[in-house]
Amino acid sequence: MVRIRLSRRGKKGAPFYRIVVTDIETKRDGDPIEQIGTYNPFTKALKLDKVKAEEWIKKGAKPSETVLSLLKK
Repeated sequence: MVRIRLSRRGKKGAPFYRIVVTDIETKRDGDPIEQIGTYNPFTKALKLDKVKAEEWIKKGAKPSETVLSLLKK
């Protein structure tokens, strides 16, 4: 099963997230199938390739709760 979720980057106390498409059994920071965006929680900056996200959802990828809330924004 494929999932759209966040992958944590950045240093301790200053997280930065990549929005990735990955297999559900892969570790949180493991190798993704594809990176489709980024999210910075401090500045609330969201960069997302909406076309790719829609394509993956049509293919059956399920977004996590956090990613789903970001997609709605």
